[in-house]
Amino acid sequence: MSLEELNALPRDQAEARFRDCCAADPWVWGMVINRPYTSREAMMEQCHRLWPILTEDDWLQAFEAHPQIGDVDSLRKKYASTKALASGEQAGARGADEDVLQRLKQGNDAYLDKFGFIFIVCATGKSADEMLALLEARLPNGREMELKNAAREQAKITEIRLEKLA
Repeated sequence: MSLEELNALPRDQAEARFRDCCAADPWVWGMVINRPYTSREAMMEQCHRLWPILTEDDWLQAFEAHPQIGDVDSLRKKYASTKALASGEQAGARGADEDVLQRLKQGNDAYLDKFGFIFIVCATGKSADEMLALLEARLPNGREMELKNAAREQAKITEIRLEKLA
């Protein structure tokens, strides 16, 4: 889709496209109402202006739209609508051996129990082993620190998807 096509979409369709990048309502609405964008750079600048004003609840809403790393069933269900933008994000988990996938699942379960939200990492270019190491390294953190870590990772994911959007 070109930037011109994105700018011309009806509001509901534009919301759906931006939601594929980040599911936080205030971010989506801010991206939609600031159209038309004169350039991809202007669109990215708006993304960067909106991200810092999101609240914890907004971040949690964005996190909810993600599949768990390494959870194949979750990937199939949650990536259905974002397939084009999210393709390759968890490519490193596809070829992982069963032990690593099992440890990812156990780590994800422990992370969710501890923090109340799923482990968020910008998985693009990372192997399953790298994602597992990051998950295990972040598990000892406190909730506030981990919320900030997850928000930073979500911002990276949002930027990558937004770049693919138009």
